[in-house]
Amino acid sequence: MQGLARLSLDGFAVDLGGTKIAAARIERGTVKERLQTATDGKAGPEVQLATIEGLLQRLGHAAGAALGVAVAGRIDGEGSWHAVNRGILEAVQGFPLAKALEGIVGPVTCCNDAAAAAFAEAHFGAGRGSRHFAYLTVSTGVGGGIVLDGRLVQSRNGLAGHVGFVRSPFGQRPCGSGRHGTVESTAAGRAIAAEAEAQGHAGADARAVFAAAARGEAWAETIIAGSARAVATLIADLATILGLDRVAIGGSVGLAEGYLERVRTALAQEPELFRVELAPAELGHDSALLGALALRHMAAG
Repeated sequence: MQGLARLSLDGFAVDLGGTKIAAARIERGTVKERLQTATDGKAGPEVQLATIEGLLQRLGHAAGAALGVAVAGRIDGEGSWHAVNRGILEAVQGFPLAKALEGIVGPVTCCNDAAAAAFAEAHFGAGRGSRHFAYLTVSTGVGGGIVLDGRLVQSRNGLAGHVGFVRSPFGQRPCGSGRHGTVESTAAGRAIAAEAEAQGHAGADARAVFAAAARGEAWAETIIAGSARAVATLIADLATILGLDRVAIGGSVGLAEGYLERVRTALAQEPELFRVELAPAELGHDSALLGALALRHMAAG
């Protein structure tokens, strides 16, 4: 896709994740005002919708202004919203999000949050100059998006890009998706904490495990290296299927000090053909917001 320029982005965007809901007013590709509140993961979609509406009102959104909304979970071809990970937004199943929002705030484009971030990174961030690009977010869970020749890979059921639910040869635990032994169940922040607890370090979250590794504690380094190895294997598998030339890694775990280097070390164990250029994500917490609005501009022509 040609002609998509960050400076052309004017409008509003929402990023609804498992822990927070952010809304922003964007001018010429820059977030000028941002509001954020905690996500109630047990609340139904009507509550989430009301929260979105309230944030947009506070930002001065008027019906008809360009709006992109990124959410955790699947958005199918009809614009309906489905939770995929049973531990996140558990009350959301088949809610007609796009239609409901259009009735309140006007035309809108809805998409998965990691897919929106992938689209933004591909055009405005770490993926610039790449033809076959993937973005992976390693955080509480593992998500991602694929952008080929500038276009986001999407599917009718909204599952395309949920790469954290791919099985891992290192996976041993159930995943919130309902599958067993996935990359998410092995590499994500929750998985790091679960492995720490299994090794007798109850109460240690991913941040604590990274801190222990930084102090030279071998048990913590082994856990983090295992997460990085699972992500590196996923990257090599995606390179095999999609011919990727670059992968950007983001998320609280993915951007933690030393994590990307651990992934590079693990990826170097693969045959040369399957090694892909790795880069840190560049757009931070603005990525899904920028990507959602960019996808709205693309949809509107």
